[in-house]
Amino acid sequence: MPSPEIATNRKALRDYHILDRWEAGIALKGTEVKSIRLGHANINDAFARIDHTGVPVLYQADIQPYDKASHEQHVPRRERKLLLNAKEIEKLKAMSDVEGRTLVALRMYWKGSRVKVEIGVGKGKEAPDKRADLKAKAIDRETEREIARFRKKRGV
Repeated sequence: MPSPEIATNRKALRDYHILDRWEAGIALKGTEVKSIRLGHANINDAFARIDHTGVPVLYQADIQPYDKASHEQHVPRRERKLLLNAKEIEKLKAMSDVEGRTLVALRMYWKGSRVKVEIGVGKGKEAPDKRADLKAKAIDRETEREIARFRKKRGV
């Protein structure tokens, strides 16, 4: 069985404080699904917006063309409609309308036979925030090393 994880946007976690996460379906063509099954999806630059008609749209998600397609091929970075219910769209719109917040694609994954996208409401990080995160990670890593070394020494 293939892994449920298709693509992850690690850049988003580095560049944004993620305030909230939402699961959304995504409207895809058949050739896009086949390409995703082959692992040809990239969401590193992907973001979402709710357009003037109230429809959530995913931009800059890169799904490479399917090589064995017969006559109809998809555009790799086309705009793709996100599938959410009306209440979720309203909440996302309210959260993203706040100054300095954006909707970022965090990961793409399989849920059963369907492709889902995890959308995060993000607030941009400043350079000192990024440095603080790196420092905290280094401290956590060193702490885990010391705990492991202690347990090995004690035979726990």
